[in-house]
Amino acid sequence: MPDTTEYWLQVLHTLPEAQRRWLAGAKALEFGRGGPTRVQRATGFSINTVAKGMREVREGLPCNTPDRLRRSGAGRPSVEEVDPETLQALKQLVEPSTAGSPMGALRWTHKSTRTLAEELTRQRHVVSPNTVGRLLEVLGYSLQVNAKSKEGRSPPERDAQFLYINKQVAQFQSAGNPVLSVDAKKKERVGDFKNAGHTYRPKEKPAQVNVYDFPDLAVGVAVPYGAYDVSRNRGFVNVGMNHDTAEFAVESIRWWWRRYGQRHYASSSGWLVCADGGGSNSSRSRGWKWHLYKLSQELSIPVTVCHYPPGTSKWNKIEHRMFSFISTNWQGIPLESYATVVNLIAGTRTRGGLKIGARLDPNVYEKGQKVSDEVMAEIPIKRHQINPQWNYTIQPK
Repeated sequence: MPDTTEYWLQVLHTLPEAQRRWLAGAKALEFGRGGPTRVQRATGFSINTVAKGMREVREGLPCNTPDRLRRSGAGRPSVEEVDPETLQALKQLVEPSTAGSPMGALRWTHKSTRTLAEELTRQRHVVSPNTVGRLLEVLGYSLQVNAKSKEGRSPPERDAQFLYINKQVAQFQSAGNPVLSVDAKKKERVGDFKNAGHTYRPKEKPAQVNVYDFPDLAVGVAVPYGAYDVSRNRGFVNVGMNHDTAEFAVESIRWWWRRYGQRHYASSSGWLVCADGGGSNSSRSRGWKWHLYKLSQELSIPVTVCHYPPGTSKWNKIEHRMFSFISTNWQGIPLESYATVVNLIAGTRTRGGLKIGARLDPNVYEKGQKVSDEVMAEIPIKRHQINPQWNYTIQPK
């Protein structure tokens, strides 16, 4: 409960029994929706007591002290007093480390309050599911969801690679050369589908979308590939309509250069691309290197690539400086057409000054293109001394 409730809670415990019930009922009515539950959690009263107080307040009963009050400490004793071992038995059932052997009754069972009450009753600790819920709160337990926090095993070169990327970024920026953070955003189905999140609309008039998310109801698929200019805090997203391939990734970078790069970095002597280690811009992808080579030939500018180690994609600046704001901007809005996707991306703004350009790429990119050994031998790749599998420069001939 908020801190503002401390005052009436202090008064509550100084009142006789009936007046405590009436004050709790009045507060529940004041809170409105969810009020009974909030009061029940704050006071420790049963939900039935709170409901009774609400009913009595509505009926306008006078809030005076009855002649006869229950003496202090009267009433049915708690389970903890009658059976002190109940708490310990419940703790053993729910603790992950002491949940029992693989042959135990609850080892592979969903531990709801009903299931726990049945198991405790079987162990001769007779309790109800509601009592189990109260005891779990006493033990400090609450309903939890899985938290994605494990990144898996990190390669031993991880720290050295992060230091090297930071060093390369500083060098390119000091020379006035562009530094791009690139990646593909999650594919989105285009059509009248539910989009997670909330957006303001007239009351009781939500956007109407399909009941089912069947693929055949979609207009198509949107594949956003982004390029984020680290120095200028500007972004560009190329929205594809079929597959996220290496050719599509490099074409997105080419469009960034056409729209922004050649205007702001016309005299650059090279550029740095920071990319994840997998996907269309994988460090092992031959197609990625081949198409980057053709781009460097076209522009007559060498391109240096630094890949983030496996399992560290969230450290790529485009993720938290650009993609996260795009997701926030279109939350709760059905992506009903490609125009909607492009306009919502281009309309993304932040207080930090981020601006994003976007275009729809109608080209068809074929999956599974192979690059032969002979073709790879033509690419002048200079691998760096530090983590050469992730750091390399492609020179135009």
